[in-house]
Amino acid sequence: MTIILALGDLSCGHCIKAVKTALEKVEGVETAEVTLNFAKVTGDVTPESLINAVLDAGYRAKAAEPDFTLALSGLNCGHCIKSTEKALSAVKNIEVFDVSKTSAKIYGAADSQAAIQAIVEAGFDASLENAVPKSEDAAIDALKADEGPKSEQPLQSAASPEGVAVAQSFQAESLPGEQITLLLNGLSCAACVLKVERALQAVPKVRSARVNLAEQTAFVTGDTTPEALIDAVIQAGYGAELIEDESKRRDKQRLQIEHEIRQRKWQAIVALIMGFGLLFWGLAGGQMQVTAENRSNWIGVGVISLIVMVFTGGHFYRRALKNLANKTATMDTLVALGTGAAWLYSMAVTLAPDFFPETARHLYFESSTMIIGLINVGKMLEAKAKQRSSKALERLLDLTPKTALIVEGEGEREIPLSQVQQGMILRLKTGNRVSVDGIITQGEAWLDESMLTGEPLPVHKREGDKISAGTLVTDGAVLFRAEQIGNKTTLANIIRLVRQAQSSKPQIGQLADRIASVFVPVVIAIALVAAVIWYAVTKEISYSFVVLTTVLIIACPCALGLATPMSIIAGVGRSAELGVLVRDADALQKAAEADTVVFDKTGTLTKGEPKLTALYTFNGFDTQSAVQFAANLEQGSTHPLAKAILEHAADLRISPQTVSDFRTLKGLGVTATIRRKAVLLGNRTLLEQHSVALAEAESSFRQESEKGATVVFLAVEQMLAAVFVIRDPLRDDTAAALSRLHRQGYRLVMLTGDQEKTAQAIAKEAGIDQVIAGVLPEGKVQAIRQLQAQGRKVVMVGDGINDAPALAQANVSIAMGSGSDVAIETAELTLMRHSIHGVADALSLSRGTLRNMKQNLFFAFVYNCLGIPLAAGVFYPLLGVLLNPMVGGAAMACSSITVATNANRLLKFTPQA
Repeated sequence: MTIILALGDLSCGHCIKAVKTALEKVEGVETAEVTLNFAKVTGDVTPESLINAVLDAGYRAKAAEPDFTLALSGLNCGHCIKSTEKALSAVKNIEVFDVSKTSAKIYGAADSQAAIQAIVEAGFDASLENAVPKSEDAAIDALKADEGPKSEQPLQSAASPEGVAVAQSFQAESLPGEQITLLLNGLSCAACVLKVERALQAVPKVRSARVNLAEQTAFVTGDTTPEALIDAVIQAGYGAELIEDESKRRDKQRLQIEHEIRQRKWQAIVALIMGFGLLFWGLAGGQMQVTAENRSNWIGVGVISLIVMVFTGGHFYRRALKNLANKTATMDTLVALGTGAAWLYSMAVTLAPDFFPETARHLYFESSTMIIGLINVGKMLEAKAKQRSSKALERLLDLTPKTALIVEGEGEREIPLSQVQQGMILRLKTGNRVSVDGIITQGEAWLDESMLTGEPLPVHKREGDKISAGTLVTDGAVLFRAEQIGNKTTLANIIRLVRQAQSSKPQIGQLADRIASVFVPVVIAIALVAAVIWYAVTKEISYSFVVLTTVLIIACPCALGLATPMSIIAGVGRSAELGVLVRDADALQKAAEADTVVFDKTGTLTKGEPKLTALYTFNGFDTQSAVQFAANLEQGSTHPLAKAILEHAADLRISPQTVSDFRTLKGLGVTATIRRKAVLLGNRTLLEQHSVALAEAESSFRQESEKGATVVFLAVEQMLAAVFVIRDPLRDDTAAALSRLHRQGYRLVMLTGDQEKTAQAIAKEAGIDQVIAGVLPEGKVQAIRQLQAQGRKVVMVGDGINDAPALAQANVSIAMGSGSDVAIETAELTLMRHSIHGVADALSLSRGTLRNMKQNLFFAFVYNCLGIPLAAGVFYPLLGVLLNPMVGGAAMACSSITVATNANRLLKFTPQA
């Protein structure tokens, strides 16, 4: 039994994997193939159980009828069905199909005539049985009607009589799952991040919430309101505001960071002047202990110190009080406890010196203010590092011009970019940047698309070609029609995806978050236990106090909170510069651990379009006349082989002529009469059936066939005229890029539905290690499973649509293409330039990013692992000294600066050659 479900809310490879895993867990399921919109399941199972499994996984499904059904004839066996399935899999916009010997049920937005043509070319007959196209509006209306008054109610379904339940795809805007971006303030460590994420996830109907400490942003998906999210953040003790426009976000974030830098700078200066002043006073011989003579002076110093602490470190104390009210603890708690304890102890000694032993009357007013000053210095430098790490993304934002030149009936005028409307005609001249996505209506030009694809060479654009916002006109002038404006342009989509990826967390970063959630309470407990032990051993309260304060200060988890976010921001930003879009930071970690790269052949390793690569002529026929005959026969055909011949004819400026008695012979070729001559064009069998002598072409046929080429024979008046050699050639840089991947240590596999001979020929030319040929989409999935069963970590490279099941099964998916919305939404990594060098760059960068994250976590963990015992006095018996709280504050600030600086090295990362 085959059940086809259409799915809602899926947006990426992770979603596909989640649904696939959920379906495979249902008892009775034999196979499950999942794309962004559909799931095809076989097995002894009911539609209801499958839909419930999808719902439990957090997505949606609904039953319906196929978009159209084709009546088939000529299919006699399973091999015929497979041939038909292979033909349909190549038809554009067919997402799922269910083929039997007598019918084919088609799901998707495909053209029925294109599907019929594909089946006919495969050697079978097909006709349209019924057509029930469903408009998107009708689908949405039907969905709303089924849902009833509440959109959160689950969808129900029933099996059709044939045992096939089908659901329509949904438009994203009709379903819950809207993304809301918030700009936050007040976050200082990993514990803050975890606290805000938990607060956001507790809001009803929120599906996911990701908080980025370095960017001070939150990305929330779900069917909720911004007001509810903002209230949740405020209740957690932090600030938040809604970001609706990317440019406004940029301005607000820039102002926020600049304000933080200025504020931390003056706070650090004031606190350090106070702290160093007292320190130098002591070093110069001043009395740092309370006596009867200086007691009143020290009381004044204590009051001034308190004022300085409040004005320069009040943010620590305010947030610590909010944490206390919420029964949580963060870095602010540690700072407030440490500096507050130092001041309270010192003031207690000043007000009641006789209560303390004479050796315990040392004052720590300078430590309280200096620690705050040093931490503010660290925060200021952190903010500057965040600015630098966002530069790659900011450079993308700067590519969009502020104005556009609009062409109207009365002439031209310059208008602000915000006033450009869809359908307007705009002018571009040499040196201009494209303001919005559009289609050229007049003229031609060379455009530098390196910001979009990473490809340094300009691209020639002419009438009818698409152009993208942010690209640069290097030569020429054109008029173009605005198609996608504002936040809908390719560039805006790239920026949105980059920012989302920068806020995502790899598994290694999630480990840091889990540690941070328990870190602060544990540190407080360690500080208290260490202080008690020191007092029990020495009976000196001053020693206990120094240990307590220093442990609290040195353990602040700033570096821990910044370790992975800073690396992700820098790594994802750098990847965007290299033309690699990262959908989720977890993909970088998984890609860095991969050892096998699997490539689809057609359109990935090859150009995806058959080309005439050789032409042999015989019996006095020349190239011109042979191509003329072939073009006459192929005119009007949409077959890929015909297209290759017609393109070659166009290059030779040959125009097709009229023919008569034209016939198509299934599986053989075509015949016609041209200028009163009988002409044959097709495979070897066709010419042999017409008794055409082929001995002269035997060596050429064998030689080209061994290379995997398709050989087409032309005969005129029973005489061999020419042999056309047609291949889907490798891309110009494929061999060099695969050689790079070999040097990087990867095993390369080609996975294709093409015949074995062709695949082996291409693999030999490209330098592929292993070939898996003649497999349908479900076979590709099985092939990847077998590689994974061997212990291999697999990266799958394909077009993001036809290879969706295989992409979902792989550990990491990479989509080739020029940034189409479908490809971007399908894969975890998307290459904006169609070059295998992009794969090598992406994998090299992923290794570099993971290495950088590990380095940062090493700095953060080792710092705390060594710093806390040192502050607790564990090494006192060996060294004979206790760590001064001021040194602890300076070390804590230095650890954060080290992590931020190390992460920014990724901004200059050069992929391995």
